Amino acid sequence: MNQISVRRVSLLSLSIFALLVCGTRANANDISGTISTTLTLSEDSELVGDVTCMVAGAPCIVIGASGIKLRLNGFTITEDITGCTPATSFQDGIDVVGQHDVAILGPGLVQKFGGLGIFLGRSTKVKVKDVTASDNCFSGILLGGTTDSDIERNVSVRNSIGSEGAPCGGT
Repeated sequence: MNQISVRRVSLLSLSIFALLVCGTRANANDISGTISTTLTLSEDSELVGDVTCMVAGAPCIVIGASGIKLRLNGFTITEDITGCTPATSFQDGIDVVGQHDVAILGPGLVQKFGGLGIFLGRSTKVKVKDVTASDNCFSGILLGGTTDSDIERNVSVRNSIGSEGAPCGGT
């Protein structure tokens, strides 16, 4: 090999090494504004502004892959329903079902949903931290078949308006 070829191979190797070692994972979704159909996340995402949900009969945001983070960054996710009815009971703020190693990180507010603020179902190693769940028709944060998870420093207030005596409310 001549000196130019060796130099090119060295530069190419160094560039690939730098990308592998120094590269960062970009956010797939910067979320703000109005959501009118369920938003399914498959990569790390974050709120960059307040969110208004207009999704009828389904969750607003679904964590659709393992190993990702949703950062609320101090913003609010609101549905603002006019009443709690059986028709609104599936309208959750954030759902995590069947995933592993997921994080929902505040500070942030999930409020006024016809169903649950946050639902964690059949998942493992989920972290929900520094989130306030308020004025949701059923629980603020509900775990169903979720294990080995950290639910810490959250606030749940004025939830279960529509639970009609069912043991719903905080976490």
